[in-house]
Amino acid sequence: MTESIAAQRYRSIWISDIHLGTRGCKAEFLLDFLKHNESEYLYLVGDIVDCWRLKRSWYWVQSHNDLVQKVLRKARKGTHVIYVPGNHDELLRDYTDMQFGGVTVLSEAIHETADGRRLLILHGDAFDGIVRYAKWLAFLGDHAYNVLLIVNHWYNLTRRWLGYPYWSLSAHLKQKVKNAVEYISNFEHAIAEEAKKRGVDGVICGHIHKAEMRTIDGVLYCNDGDWVESCTALVEHRDGRLEIVDWPAVRKLSMLQPHQKLAAAE
Repeated sequence: MTESIAAQRYRSIWISDIHLGTRGCKAEFLLDFLKHNESEYLYLVGDIVDCWRLKRSWYWVQSHNDLVQKVLRKARKGTHVIYVPGNHDELLRDYTDMQFGGVTVLSEAIHETADGRRLLILHGDAFDGIVRYAKWLAFLGDHAYNVLLIVNHWYNLTRRWLGYPYWSLSAHLKQKVKNAVEYISNFEHAIAEEAKKRGVDGVICGHIHKAEMRTIDGVLYCNDGDWVESCTALVEHRDGRLEIVDWPAVRKLSMLQPHQKLAAAE
């Protein structure tokens, strides 16, 4: 069951780390989100398509096609769609400053909020030392992450059978493992420092699959999360206020049933 909600119209929406082309992608959840939420600006902040995974094995279901078509329809109807590629879809970096179907590809962007703040938009992989200096290790980590998602799925099926709610093993490990916590902290501070050097008020990124909004050394740091584990987006209200939207919580969706029937938008 999903909870019926009224359609929302925001000034801007940021989403990233969808990883189309993988089994972990919650395309149905994102389709439901895009049906219920409109905006003047839609930023795709990298890792929208997982080219790494598609190179190894082909996986592309109808919901992935539907999601691409949904974004293109929004562009045709007047939404300003900006695509900032990440490391998993880095092939698109060869097409920066070009437009496809109304979608503009940029290496990074500056967004000015309704209340006058200037925000740097980038995926964030350039500030990840593993991706930047040891790409082979990044590929290995990607494989390990996908294995962890499979383990997490079966673990939660057991929890549901025992009557317990969904619990993210990977999110728990990120919070508890010392090296992972240090890695995330270093990443956040490095990006905030870059924004400070650029003279902007804040930065919006993705990459680490951890939704967050806080001030770091006087700079607003925002991460819009992902559509594999958390299914979150960052939105800007008409007055410039920013908010992280946890879509499964809003719609009361089960993370164990990504293919559940979702109500159509009103």
